[in-house]
Amino acid sequence: MKYRAKIEVSLKPGHSDPEGETTARLLKELGYVVNAVNVSKVYNILLETQTPKEAKAKAEEMCKRLLANSTKDNYTITIEEQK
Repeated sequence: MKYRAKIEVSLKPGHSDPEGETTARLLKELGYVVNAVNVSKVYNILLETQTPKEAKAKAEEMCKRLLANSTKDNYTITIEEQK
């Protein structure tokens, strides 16, 4: 079966987010009232596995091996069946 793994990778609290800080500053300069901006990456990966559990395990492995740095990143994984 085909599953879509949606993986969102974001910085753990306490790590600097220069892109988010720059974006917040520029939004304020444009007149928007913002307290903070945090930038994250979203990966949408189409997988072919037998079960949603297997798809999640594969996505977890991808995060640990490549997509997220365990020292500075948090990540969430959502699995959806594709028709």
